[in-house]
Order: sequence, then C-alpha cells, then structure tokens
Amino acid sequence: MPAPAIHLLPPELVSQIAAGEVVERPASVVKELLENALDAKARDIRITVREAGRRLIEVADDGHGIPADQLALAVARHATSKIQRADDLFHILTLGFRGEALAAIASVSRLTLTSRPPEAEMGARIRVEGGQAGPVEPVGAPPGTVVRVEDLFYNVPARRKFLKSDATERRHIDALVTRYALAYPQVRFRLTQDDRLVLQSDGQGDRRSVLATLYGPDLARRMLPVDDEAPGVRVSGFVSPPDLTRSHRRDMVFFVNGRPVQDAALSAALLKGYHTLLMVGRYPIAVLFVELSPEAVDVNVHPTKAEVRFRQPDRVFRAVQQAVRKALLAHTPIPDLDADLPHPFWGTAPPSGTALLPNFPARPQGSRAGASGETVRTSGAGPQLPETAPTPGALPGTERIPLLRLVGQIAATYLVAEGPDGLYLIDQHAAHERVLFERFMAQREASAPSQTLLEPVTVHLPPQQARLLEEQLPYLGRWGFEVEPFGPGTFRVRAVPTLLAGMDPAAALRALVEDFEEDETPLQGHIEARIIARVCKRAAVKAGQVLSPQEQEALLRDLEACENPRSCPHGRPTMIRIALDALEKRFGRLGPR
Repeated sequence: MPAPAIHLLPPELVSQIAAGEVVERPASVVKELLENALDAKARDIRITVREAGRRLIEVADDGHGIPADQLALAVARHATSKIQRADDLFHILTLGFRGEALAAIASVSRLTLTSRPPEAEMGARIRVEGGQAGPVEPVGAPPGTVVRVEDLFYNVPARRKFLKSDATERRHIDALVTRYALAYPQVRFRLTQDDRLVLQSDGQGDRRSVLATLYGPDLARRMLPVDDEAPGVRVSGFVSPPDLTRSHRRDMVFFVNGRPVQDAALSAALLKGYHTLLMVGRYPIAVLFVELSPEAVDVNVHPTKAEVRFRQPDRVFRAVQQAVRKALLAHTPIPDLDADLPHPFWGTAPPSGTALLPNFPARPQGSRAGASGETVRTSGAGPQLPETAPTPGALPGTERIPLLRLVGQIAATYLVAEGPDGLYLIDQHAAHERVLFERFMAQREASAPSQTLLEPVTVHLPPQQARLLEEQLPYLGRWGFEVEPFGPGTFRVRAVPTLLAGMDPAAALRALVEDFEEDETPLQGHIEARIIARVCKRAAVKAGQVLSPQEQEALLRDLEACENPRSCPHGRPTMIRIALDALEKRFGRLGPR
C-alpha cells in the first residue's frame, strides 16, 4: 500500500488548529480581548457575556482604537503592531504580541470588530465568520473598540462538547476578570453576565479598594502590604496574615510585568516566606506583582502566555521569599496568649460550667450514652462495658466501634482511649466532623431546625465564589440556613442551623465555597452531602484545641453512636488502633513470632 501523499492543509483548517492552542474556552476569548484593550491604554473596559460565552462575548473599551484602513489587517493571522523583528521578543512591554488572537477567535466564531480612533470622525466595522472576512464598512461609533464574538465554536461542534457546564465556564470568566481588575486598579472594569452585574471596579488606582470590592472590606482590611526591591526585581502586592488561609492554592495569584502567570517556583517562594507560620494543608491568600526588566523574562513560552521563564530564577525566588517574609514580620502582631488559646487554662480543666463545644450537651454525672444511644451506668472505677461488646476488627465504616474508656488528650489534638482489643488514638477534628455530619444527614427527611440571628450578618464574596454559593442556595434552606442575595457578590444571613448556633455565621457561609475539598471522592455526585461536609469541616473542633474531660468523654460517646465512625465525611480516618499483642511485643512480653 503506497504511503499517503503529503499535501498542504486548507487555510481555514490551519486557522482552526491554531485557534485550538489559543482559544481553549470562553474565558480564553475574554483574556485575549482584555489584553488587547489594556494594550490600547483603555481606562474603561466593559465585558458582556451571555450563556457562559457560548452565545456572546463582547468587550468594549475606550482605548486608542484601530484606523479603518487597518481593520482588515487586525483580523489577519500574524499581523500586529507590537513587534517587528525577532529581537523584539526579548523586549516585550505589552500583554499581546503574536498577532494571532483575533484571527484565532474569528476562525471559530462570528466576530464583529468595530473601532474608531479618537481623532477620526467616523468609525469602521468588519465582520468575520468562520475565518472569512467581509468588507470594511463605515459606521458611527464612540472612540475606542468593541469586539463582539457570537456563537463560539459553532463550526467546530466537537470543541463545544468539551466545554464544562455553564456555571463552571462563568466562574472561569469571573476569576479571570477579577485578576485583571487587581492587576490594573487604574482601569475601570465592569463585567455583566446574562444581564446581571457581576463585578465593577472604580478605576481610581487604589489596589486595596479593588480588593475590598472583590473580596469584601473585612478581608481587604486584614491583607498585609508587600513592597520590597532586590537587585533587578521588585515585588509588591498583598498577602494574608498566617491565620487567614485557605485549604487550596487557588487564591495565590501572581503577575509578572502585569501579566497573570502560573509558576510553580513563585508559589514555592511564597510558601517559603511563610515557613513555620502555616498549618499543614493550609495556604495563604496572595496577590503578588513581580516587576523586572523585559530582557530578564521570556513570555513566549506557551500559546496562552500563562507561563514564563526567568533568566535568573534563583534571584526571583529569593526576592519573592524575602519580600513576603519581611511583610509578615513587619505587620503580623505577636499573638495574645488569651486570644490565641481555646481557653486560658492551658493544661487544666476549665472552670465549672465552661462549655467549649456547644454541640455536646451535658450528660448526667455517672452515666454516658452507649453506642446505640442507651444510658450505661458507670462507677468510680470507670465505665462498665456491656456483656456483649461489639466484635473487634470490623471493617471500617461498616460496624460500630467497640465501647471505649477515655484515657485523656495528647497534643491538644488526639484523644487516647482504651478498648477491649487495644489502644485507640482519635483525631478530635475528624471525629467531630463525623458527628456533626451524621446529625445533619439525620435531618434529611425534614427541614433542619434553625436559629434566627438577632441581627442579619452581611457576607461579601469574590465573584467566582459568589456564583458557587448561588448555585447552592436551593439546598441551604432545608439545612436550616436562611440566606438571601444582597447585591453583587453580597449575601445576608438571617438564620443558621441550630447545630451551628455557636459558630460565626459568616464563617459558616464562607465554608460552603472557600474550603471546597478536592478530595471529596466519597461524596461525588451527592451535592447536599458535599455541602454539609464542608460546613462540618469548618464547624468541627480544631487540632490544638484543649477539651475538658467532659467534652472529651462526650465526643468519644457521640463518635461511638455514629453509623460510620471510622472516617470523616471526606474519607480520612478518625482513629487508629494499636493492638494489645503489638504493645506486649514492643514491651518484650511476647517472644518473636
């Protein structure tokens, strides 16, 4: 069989292949059009999106515009005003430079480009459908440029099938515009999705003000300023204090010469600056701007321009680490002992009547609840196990754990208990998560009891988190939350579940979106269970919290009463067991086997 003949690809197919590298999703279109507007020195940028960008993406700006005789070139491949020769690739001062964004977008959509330079009396318009450009037409238009992208991927339906849900695509757009609004506080951004205002910045040049608009005034007030200069590198922006963290890295945002980038080395440098200040598994909130000579960074690394390569990466790493560390040491106060500890009686039982865990009701002295809820009488010598104790060695999550005798608490994190088959170490946070989760889920068939707040609490969230919460509002009422939208990115909490009566209502609401667990595999497909698991994670007693003997005992008995006591809702173990024969072997009471 002869080898297939080599042939040139049709120009439209070449354009669609190139578009696949640049236009990954609707947010990619928004990114390219935003960068063009910023390169045109726009001070006011308006983004309009319909149906998550599938139907319409429109970006209008008041920049310097494009002359009518250059509109056809603007939508042609590899046509740009930003570079002229190869050496210019190492002196790039603009966000865009390849001259392929508009052509790539136009090859997979119906694009209309309308522009008018301020000095021109008339504007001009050109339409491109599937890469085929029409004539340039004179039109009346205000100074600036409007790019209208309709029916994205209409001619490559396979690409449309790979898009995520509308909610996911909207969140990507929200997050993208949020980042550019932070990077360019002197520019006024306005994002509207499906006729609803999602984001608006004032363009006054105050980055902390933009932080307050996007993340809420409380978070913006707590963010620590970073401003430091090392040889050849300047680092500025904001980082969160060590007690304001997330369970993910998504709020660690970096810009290099005004360009949002994804760089593992920058993330590592940021975390190095927090060395010994963060709990395991927690990550800071950061918006950092790295400025250096254009010759010291290569931005022509990836088609989406989201990755960069530094000429001297070690120097940049040290500059970021030192800038973050200086900010933390300069602005983070020394913790107050009484405020930092769960209660001021470290190592001792709290005074009579002190309750640290409001969800643990007091039990009559001299009694405790057994695994099935019955009351078991105890004596001064300790609890008496029932005659028919559960069989040890049960599979995790399938049978109840043996009744245990509390020994105490170690490291303010683990409970130590004795069982009929060995020693048990219980993670108090994971155990309390499981207890709260099962109490919530037990109320699945009926509306959960709620407690009305004396005064409603207002919570402000950044656009992408606000959209996540809106998607979950239909589920919240049945779990005892009373939450209502109260303006763009703002919600008002009027009631919380009774089980969370002792928790900060704002923290309970933020838990629904801030601490989304990437490892919630056991709960995939069960949206309500995932929501409650997130709330329980935030509400549960934390590692490092000293519990009174009564609270330790109550937590242990409540865990025994759970249907699945051996793991928390996210699948992590609540306890480990050390068998008696293992202890005896360690102490030399048993010979080698």
